[in-house]
Amino acid sequence: MWTVLGIESSCDDLSMALLEDGRPLATVTASQVEDHRPYGGVVPEIASRKHLEHLEGTLDLALQRAGKTASQLDGIAATFTPGLVGSLLVGLNFAKGLAYALDRPFRGIHHIEAHLFSPFLEHPLVFPYLGLVVSGGHSHLYRVEGVGKYRLLGQTVDDAAGEAFDKLAKAMGLSYPGGPAIEGLAKEGDPQTFAFALPKVKSSPCHTSFSGMKTAALNHLAQVDESHFADLAASFQNGVVRALCQMVRWAFEEQGNLPLILAGGVACNGPLRTALQNLVQEYASQLLVPSPRYCTDNGAMVAWTGWQYLLLEQTSPLSLNAQARMPLGISYGEI
Repeated sequence: MWTVLGIESSCDDLSMALLEDGRPLATVTASQVEDHRPYGGVVPEIASRKHLEHLEGTLDLALQRAGKTASQLDGIAATFTPGLVGSLLVGLNFAKGLAYALDRPFRGIHHIEAHLFSPFLEHPLVFPYLGLVVSGGHSHLYRVEGVGKYRLLGQTVDDAAGEAFDKLAKAMGLSYPGGPAIEGLAKEGDPQTFAFALPKVKSSPCHTSFSGMKTAALNHLAQVDESHFADLAASFQNGVVRALCQMVRWAFEEQGNLPLILAGGVACNGPLRTALQNLVQEYASQLLVPSPRYCTDNGAMVAWTGWQYLLLEQTSPLSLNAQARMPLGISYGEI
């Protein structure tokens, strides 16, 4: 029986979770939404300081809810890349210190990699599959062959989808975070009111771009009054969903009808889920999406991924340092 602690601190959420042989026992997340809302986005300095304040309390509550003590942990995993370096360092160093004090194996986890495995907290594990990770910082599509075996098929070449939602929401005076605010407002609008062209990237048909779409939305915004905000939100959301579906359609044509997993904060978006469900039916495939609590950044997905590596006896040295950026690819399993 493996009891693994996972720590996620790559941005503004500090989340810790305990899993027992892959089964979630408890997840505790210290959210900072209210701290960053006045600024309309995440302030790195505030994020790292708040993480420091909540470290011990988050761990104590997670252990309490799981009915475990620290001495019963068999392994510890923590996100080390990509993300805000200050935030990453808080969670990573805490995890390494705990692993050293308890003499337990430690594994550093790539944030996107953890998202790629998040559906398997609730669904049976399958290989190979296509993995679409969409969040405020990422819009990536992978072919996943196994643990540590990833091939990047496509990605955004500029803004991430969630980032584009946040920027438009801020310009419209909507609440933070912007994705849910745009989705809520879009329910009252007509998605055909404003036209957004599908992005085309010369380097690869599976790459996408949201910068031009965001700029077009801001130009529309400057020319309309609030009575058209709902239509603009609906049209922009429709454009983003179409662009992501275009990536997946190309991947199906190239890779075959592999299962598709959707993860990341934007995976909570209802229209995106519906559109991808229709697309996988067209290709006789299947769509696996985690529950909303496992779509956003969470310690459970880090613990699950760490558990997989610990089963393979692949640990990380305690000298492992945080990195703001690191590509996830075929060579990553060698770290």
